[in-house]
Amino acid sequence: MFQALMGPAVLPVILLAISNVFMTMAWYGHLKFKDQPLLWVIVISWGIAFIEYCFAVPANRIGHQVYSAAELKTIQEIITLIVFAAFSVLYLGEAIRWNHLAGFACLVAAAFFVFQK
Repeated sequence: MFQALMGPAVLPVILLAISNVFMTMAWYGHLKFKDQPLLWVIVISWGIAFIEYCFAVPANRIGHQVYSAAELKTIQEIITLIVFAAFSVLYLGEAIRWNHLAGFACLVAAAFFVFQK
């Protein structure tokens, strides 16, 4: 089982999920700290984004053994939607409304077409 998780088909998905947690925090985490100076927030966000790159770059390099660049980007975007939706609700306390879900569903449908051979 562990061997299957470390393969080029699954490991990139795991790494992209981890990278997206960091990227979402870098891009949106500061919204809870609006009293902090913008320059300080930019520097902190950049540091968090560096950690994201440490997961995203290997994910794409390993994943490109099995996926096209378009497929990797699509995987990343779907993961981003999932991570962002959870982050938005759990961290920012914002509701996900029906129109958000409808838009997300359209993007998932688009991903379906990207993976068609």
